[in-house]
Amino acid sequence: MAPVFERVLLKLSGEVLAGDTGHGIDFDTVLGICSAIRECTQMGVEVGIVVGGGNFWRGRTSGEMDRTRADHIGMLATVMNSLALADGFEKLSVPVRVQTAIEMRQIAEPFIRNRAVRHLEKGRVVIFGCGTGSPFFTTDTAAALRAAEIGADAILKATNVDGVYDKDPNKCCDAIKFDEITHIELLGKGLKVLDSTAASLCGDNDIPIIVFNLKDPLNIVKVIKGEKVGTIVK
Repeated sequence: MAPVFERVLLKLSGEVLAGDTGHGIDFDTVLGICSAIRECTQMGVEVGIVVGGGNFWRGRTSGEMDRTRADHIGMLATVMNSLALADGFEKLSVPVRVQTAIEMRQIAEPFIRNRAVRHLEKGRVVIFGCGTGSPFFTTDTAAALRAAEIGADAILKATNVDGVYDKDPNKCCDAIKFDEITHIELLGKGLKVLDSTAASLCGDNDIPIIVFNLKDPLNIVKVIKGEKVGTIVK
């Protein structure tokens, strides 16, 4: 089956890289995710990635710490995850580049939009670290921003749930799953699958978001092929 997208932005939460341990990085999990993405690139799909840092740090649980400093620590956590993913791709002989919104030239390229697009055109996976580079913005917003900048056909949001529900399915047994929902409905219903800034940015730029479960990394491949997986926000 041919892919339905030419270029995508994959948003990974930091927690999924921890596997069953709940924190840190599980390299078997990383390799499983990288292997699924390799299958997508072998179909000719260009893949950019934004990864969170919640397996190491969450600024909103930092107590009395200054919010700006807490968010800067979170940005560094995303770089650790970005480098771990890059290592996984290199072990699988997948060309990859890490770009960061805050300059750290010894370990990654600075984010330059034209250079990122050129990497994608050459078949390289590009991992975007440090979120937007500014505090008070989540990595969901970074994913929406980078998707708009590189002209992605869609954002693939890989999470620990299998789509968008009207309430938390982990807490409410009567939660109803949506197969399809609009950006405006997502905002109007106050659904927390991604933050309101990211949802607005995607809506303004007509970028669909596909929310699906990453327990099976091959779901990434299924989404790329257009199979019915998770929930589409458009």
